[in-house]
Amino acid sequence: MPETRSQNSDFTRAFSDAKNHASKVAGAASDAAQDVYGQARDSAGKVADATTDAARGTADSFEQALRNMVENQPYTAVAIALGIGWLLGRTHRPF
Repeated sequence: MPETRSQNSDFTRAFSDAKNHASKVAGAASDAAQDVYGQARDSAGKVADATTDAARGTADSFEQALRNMVENQPYTAVAIALGIGWLLGRTHRPF
């Protein structure tokens, strides 16, 4: 009987050690996943901010170019606007 108890206690101790190691590995994996998620979230936020800034810059640049064209070449601007309006109007009718 003493040998059985010794084998059972060795098995229990080994199982407990394996369980503790698995728990530590799972915790480390969870921490690593949270770090990666945080970095991805921060990176996505930076990309979104950069995209927003670029879009605003492009819109401001387009607005400035359009304003400049209308002020300096009003007849050309009106002709272009009429042409675009005519093309958009034709899209709703068959040729």
